[in-house]
Amino acid sequence: MAPLLPLAIPVPLAMGNPAEGYPWHWSIYRWLKGKTASIERITDLSQFAITLAEFLRSFQRRETTGGPIAGQHNFYRGGPLTLYDLETRRAIALLRNEIDVDAGMVVWNEALASTWQNPPVWVHGDIAVGNLLVENGALRAVIDFGLMSIGDPACDLVIAWTLFKGESRAAFRAALSLDNATWARARGWALWKALIICAALPGTNPLEAEKSRQIIDEVLADCEG
Repeated sequence: MAPLLPLAIPVPLAMGNPAEGYPWHWSIYRWLKGKTASIERITDLSQFAITLAEFLRSFQRRETTGGPIAGQHNFYRGGPLTLYDLETRRAIALLRNEIDVDAGMVVWNEALASTWQNPPVWVHGDIAVGNLLVENGALRAVIDFGLMSIGDPACDLVIAWTLFKGESRAAFRAALSLDNATWARARGWALWKALIICAALPGTNPLEAEKSRQIIDEVLADCEG
């Protein structure tokens, strides 16, 4: 897939199976130059958003025959949000004195109201700043495809609220040209993850709580807008 995409992605050099001394699958990839993306390292956030959107559009157009369906192996990235319904409602209840519960339920119910109606497309599963490499202020590479599957691309849009805002979010959305229902599900993915971290549900990182509160605010404000 690498030669067909507009940005660099990791190319495997070697892959191995579990064995004595290391009971997991392993792989070695060609090193890619660049530094982890951050607001401070990005020269033009709107252009960065457009470049990422163009990558995702190209990625989603690749042939999916034989691709792994979203499932337990990748935490259902690309699958239905209904799997996280009880967890999300529990988090909202726990945070009832800290967030706008009514607005949160509107966002969540809108996210659950639709499903991906098109053939499954490739899903990266973790489009986040830690998996984007920058050189000279511009996006150059996308890494860490460990959660890749085929399914609903909504989960790959969460960065619209975790990194982008205002003009850059609008540029990202315009360049992707996806329907409103997909964006509603994307908003749901962003809200789910931020909620469970803020509610300190098992398996979450409490050090990320403050950042997640800001994401909740971004999601709810965007919905109101």
